[in-house]
Amino acid sequence: MRVPSTQALRALEAFARHGTVWQAAAELNITRSAVSHQLRFLEQDLGFALLQRAGKGVSLTAQGKRYAADVRTALALLADAAVQYGDRGLLQGAITISSTPGFATFWLCTHIAEFRQLHPGVTLRIVTPSRLEDVDAPGVDAFIAYGDGDWPRHSVELLSVVDFMPVCSPALLNQLGGLSEPVDVFRTVLLHLDGLGDWFTWLSAAGVVAPRTDQGVIFSDMNLVLAAALAGQGIAIGDNFVCRQAVETGRLVVPFDLTIRASRAYYFVTPRDRPGNPAIEAFADWLKSRLVQTAPVMRL
Repeated sequence: MRVPSTQALRALEAFARHGTVWQAAAELNITRSAVSHQLRFLEQDLGFALLQRAGKGVSLTAQGKRYAADVRTALALLADAAVQYGDRGLLQGAITISSTPGFATFWLCTHIAEFRQLHPGVTLRIVTPSRLEDVDAPGVDAFIAYGDGDWPRHSVELLSVVDFMPVCSPALLNQLGGLSEPVDVFRTVLLHLDGLGDWFTWLSAAGVVAPRTDQGVIFSDMNLVLAAALAGQGIAIGDNFVCRQAVETGRLVVPFDLTIRASRAYYFVTPRDRPGNPAIEAFADWLKSRLVQTAPVMRL
């Protein structure tokens, strides 16, 4: 038996992961017909059936599934070897990271040059999702997601818990003559992120009975919330990642000592059915190490 072609093995791995010919073709940037031909040629080379009819489509046989799993492992080993023995011994590759807008703007973008200095051979693409908890966007290798950590089909690592607190500009605080009691926040505009829950939770924890949080301005993006707060348009609920730099430089102030632990947190999430990627592993190691050095030390 001759050794199967790499193209055929990649077609099998992509088909096994996606379950459809058209998705495998889209990932490999070839036609559906080309994927089907590669799978048929692979069956001929191997001498056993990889595919079986399933309704109007096809699926892997039991033996095909086992072989595809071995192929995935083998391709990952080849990728590791290419990195290990590549030009100048540098880590090579291109990866796409999805990050929540606030984390990307106020943390990732202020530290990303450090990763590039460590791994200049890695091309990094940063995208932002439409939903903070989105971990299924196509074409994304890993996600910095904000949620409850319940993503069963993914590998999930906790990056950091999140603490919330009110923040506003120094100019607004002076204009108001200070804020003595939590209920004083109603003397200005409440700035919300996608709903009223964060303000309600903080005000309730501060002892405000039946707080009315159905006023103010609601934004769909944390960047917009912070932009409005920095411009003195109201008072926002910020967190220890998004607001850290602005607080440390004096562009935002924290008028109250009370912080609350969020029920959700930041996680590093990767699909379990993807082959191992040394560049993703290097990014995850750098991210976790850098967060340990920066995020926990914020004192407001």
